[in-house]
Amino acid sequence: MSIEPNSPTDLTNCDREPIHIPGRIQPFGFLLAVSTDWIVSRASANIADFIGTSAEDALGQPIATIFCPDAVHAIRNRLTILRGGDMVERLFNLSLVEGRPPFDVAVHFASGGVLIEAEPAIVEETEAASVVRGLVGRLTQAEDLKGLFREGARQVRAITGFDRVMVYRFDSVGSGEVIAESVRPGIDSFLGLNYPASDIPAQARKLYLRNVFRVIADVDAEAPAIIPTLDARGEPIDLSLSLTRAVSPIHIEYLANMGVKASLSISIVVEGRLWGLFACHHYAPRLPSMTQRTIAELFGQMFSLMLESRERQSLGDYERKARDVADRLMTSLAEDGDLLTNAPWLGDVMSEAIPSDGAGVYVDGKVALSGLAPPREDFAAIVRSLNMLAASQIYSTDRIATILPGAEKYADRAAGLIAIPVSRRPRDYVVLFRAERLRAVRWAGNPEKTIDYGPNGPRLTPRKSFEEWSELVRGYALPFTDPEMRAAEMLRTTLLEVVLRMSDNAGQERAKAAERQELLIAELNHRVRNILALIRGLVSQGRATPMPTAAFIETLDDRIGSLARAHDQITADRWAPASLIDLIETEAAAYLSSNRERIRARGPNVLLEPTAFTTMALVLHELITNAAKYGALSDSGHVDVSWTVDEDGSLLLDWTEIGGPAVTAPSRRGFGSTIIERSIPYDLQGKAEAHYRLGGLEAHFCIPSRWVASVLADTARSRAKAPKPAVSEGLLNGRHVLLVEDSLIIALDGEDGLRSLGARAVTTASNVNEALSVIAANPPGFALLDFNLGVETSLPVADALAEAGIPFAFATGYGDQLDLPERHAAVLIVKKPYNLESLAAAIARVNLNGQS
Repeated sequence: MSIEPNSPTDLTNCDREPIHIPGRIQPFGFLLAVSTDWIVSRASANIADFIGTSAEDALGQPIATIFCPDAVHAIRNRLTILRGGDMVERLFNLSLVEGRPPFDVAVHFASGGVLIEAEPAIVEETEAASVVRGLVGRLTQAEDLKGLFREGARQVRAITGFDRVMVYRFDSVGSGEVIAESVRPGIDSFLGLNYPASDIPAQARKLYLRNVFRVIADVDAEAPAIIPTLDARGEPIDLSLSLTRAVSPIHIEYLANMGVKASLSISIVVEGRLWGLFACHHYAPRLPSMTQRTIAELFGQMFSLMLESRERQSLGDYERKARDVADRLMTSLAEDGDLLTNAPWLGDVMSEAIPSDGAGVYVDGKVALSGLAPPREDFAAIVRSLNMLAASQIYSTDRIATILPGAEKYADRAAGLIAIPVSRRPRDYVVLFRAERLRAVRWAGNPEKTIDYGPNGPRLTPRKSFEEWSELVRGYALPFTDPEMRAAEMLRTTLLEVVLRMSDNAGQERAKAAERQELLIAELNHRVRNILALIRGLVSQGRATPMPTAAFIETLDDRIGSLARAHDQITADRWAPASLIDLIETEAAAYLSSNRERIRARGPNVLLEPTAFTTMALVLHELITNAAKYGALSDSGHVDVSWTVDEDGSLLLDWTEIGGPAVTAPSRRGFGSTIIERSIPYDLQGKAEAHYRLGGLEAHFCIPSRWVASVLADTARSRAKAPKPAVSEGLLNGRHVLLVEDSLIIALDGEDGLRSLGARAVTTASNVNEALSVIAANPPGFALLDFNLGVETSLPVADALAEAGIPFAFATGYGDQLDLPERHAAVLIVKKPYNLESLAAAIARVNLNGQS
């Protein structure tokens, strides 16, 4: 529906009766309006076509003279269930009139009475709860929102059978975009198209909140009237919740311009607001049964709840991240108030919560800018504008030019902003900027349509062209979202608290800062003394071992280098626990260069406390040095280093040299052997053993749990990756595949499996006629046929495929009991249920270039 929002006449008409035309319904059912004393007050003109009683004869009659007693009793019982004005109850396969076929009935309260709508029953064996449970189960497997929308469109199309199903999302101003779509092959895609807010005006969106399901079975059908049109008070009956109510001729014209013959919509309601719609189109008249419509409506409600849950989870994650940023701001600014005027630092920290391209700070007349920001003099003009607009409140805009003429000149650097006041008066701000976001908007028809009065009175004729109309949007930034505005408010509270605390406790903070500085100097002095003492010990102990001066210097240099590398790794994380595997790789790279792969390390990703990390650096350095000089690394051998964490949290590490020269125990203990055997027991109160086997050195170490900081979930990076399962993803090699399956859930799973095996496209058919149509219109490269299709088999499809030389296979849940005719005796049979591996194994046995 298209209504010009700037036309007062149109808005007046829409306000009076925005969506439906009173007194008319669609012809696929009939309607009775019953007063509270169960007297028929109005009826649709076509009621005689269904129950044999005309509208004129029904008026003023007790309902019991029209419907049989059991039907009246059933309807009365359903009315007792209704709670609230917008509830509808349904009865299926109800006999209203003796000798007439049964009806599906919907009842609700309207205009001070009861509205009864009925349509001929379509008896189905479908269990709504089971179907919805299966469909919702597939939705839960969607990894992200994009997958959820795509899967939702597929599911609704599977339920309703409509040619096109779109997920249509509204933005903050009421414009809409098609963000997901499922279409019948051969139909143009609307995915990514945008529609102006006037296509679904505000009045229509309000009605979509009340009545979440709407169907138009045939746009060309003549709508029967309701007799009489007005009641005794001269008012029309309220058809807002009616299943059969007719729609505005303007909306019918709108659909006709698109070539649509039937439509269906399901509202997506999130937290009480109209988030969007499932919009369904069909290019021939189509009326899903009431059971199918009930399933679709229930699915839409479940989809809305699931979407709301995911959005809340995403919002919760975002708000936790924003709180972390606020806590970091509080901690850092409390320690250093000068950071408040440090635009680069503020911009980097705050952009983690509110993505931005640049930042500007204006505090006490001082200006600081960083990143993509306007020139200094223009920033001052922006602050003056903010002082007039935002009285100590968060303010955002996606187009600065709307508040400051001339801002277009720097839109490439700063097109939008969010301003966070950091003082009680509107003068000091932290401003985050976003650069211009050039984007091409694809409109479904020209959104700047001209006024054209049509045949339906003083309203606008809907747009007659739905061809894509593109326009380039300039001068706008990505808008700031509601969660980002809430994050900005959180940051504002933090900054204000910091500013107040800084002004009230400046002296106390300075004293604390001086105390922290003294503690830092004392700690630094302590660590320097420890390091000097350690180096002195290395020198004195090494000097006690007879060796040439040059060798002594080289050995001492290597040991000090090992300590330096260990300290580099610890201090890189501010004296935090460091990774054992990183230490092994660093030592191997330093000593073995390109041959470091000869040390094969495996084990969990263990983080050691700094003291233990330094000790292990010396031990591993001596082990690698000895292995390179005398052991496995001096020849063509290798070293296996493995470690585990036992039940009490202690680290158990094994060093095994393999493939090197024969090793004998040293006749005396040098300083290197002393480090290997005594460092861990002495410094860490652990255990160390060294065994000089003929095949190579074996050493075993135990580091107590108090030195093991943590074990990360990821394994060590040197561990070899496990091979992937040997399922050929390109087995179908881009072929178009026909899947014939009468079960919706099995068809969807089969489609996913075939795509995983390399199918370019998968077309599903639930019966023989649909499958034959697909073969005639778009012959597949391979087909998988469910043998039993309800009351028929897929043998006619197999005959057509065999005649065309198209390879195929049968699928069945009957196991080996399937009795194929002689002409298809050699065709491969896939047993159900099938998974990816079984499908791959079966397809691999089919000659895809000719039937096996």
